[in-house]
Amino acid sequence: MRLKSFAIVAALALSTAVSGCSTIGSQLFTNNYGAMTDAGYQLPRIPIEKVPARYHRQEVRYDTSEKPGTIIVDTQNKFLYFVEGDGLAIRYGIGVGREGFEWHGTAHIALKREWPTWTPPSQMIRRQPELAKFAGGMEPGLNNPLGARAMYLFNRGGDMGYRLHGSPEWFSIGKAMSSGCIRLMNQDIIDLYDRTSVGAKVIVM
Repeated sequence: MRLKSFAIVAALALSTAVSGCSTIGSQLFTNNYGAMTDAGYQLPRIPIEKVPARYHRQEVRYDTSEKPGTIIVDTQNKFLYFVEGDGLAIRYGIGVGREGFEWHGTAHIALKREWPTWTPPSQMIRRQPELAKFAGGMEPGLNNPLGARAMYLFNRGGDMGYRLHGSPEWFSIGKAMSSGCIRLMNQDIIDLYDRTSVGAKVIVM
C-alpha cells in the first residue's frame, strides 16, 4: 500500500512539473474559440479540438527584458508572445511565412484596423494573376485573408508590407504558409488587438 501511495504521489508530481514547464496556473483559454458576433459579422466557432493544444491561447512564463506591451514573434516555434511583465506573457499560436518569404527584425504597430480591406501587393498579383480582381481592395468579410483584425508593421523606412492579422484558415496555425505576414486565429487576433497599443514594439525572431 505504501508503494502504491508513493507511485500516485510521484505521478501527480511529474504531471505538475510537466504542466508547469509552459503555463502558469493552467491559464489556458481553450474555451474562448466559440462562435461570436463582432461588428455585425458572425464569426463561426473554431474546431479548437483539431488545433494542437500548444497553439491554444495561454498565459505562460516568459522572462524578457522587453517592457510590457511588446510583441515577440518566435517564427521557428510558431508562437507570438504579448509581454505582460513580471515574467509572464500571453502566448498565441501563429502561421508564418513560407520558404522564401521569411523575415526577421524589429518594427512597430503604426495602424490598427477592424475588419480591414485586403489589397494584394503588385508582386503577389504578378505571381497569382487571378488576384488582379482585388487590385482595388477586397471588401471585409469572413473570407477576407486579413480576417477580423489587422495591425500594420512599420519601420524607419515606412510600411514594411507585413501585418499581424486574423485568418479564417485556422488549420494553417503552426505552419509556414503565408507571404510573410503573421496570422492568428480570428478569436486570437481580436484578443491581441484589444491588448495592443499603436506604437507597440514588435520583434520578429
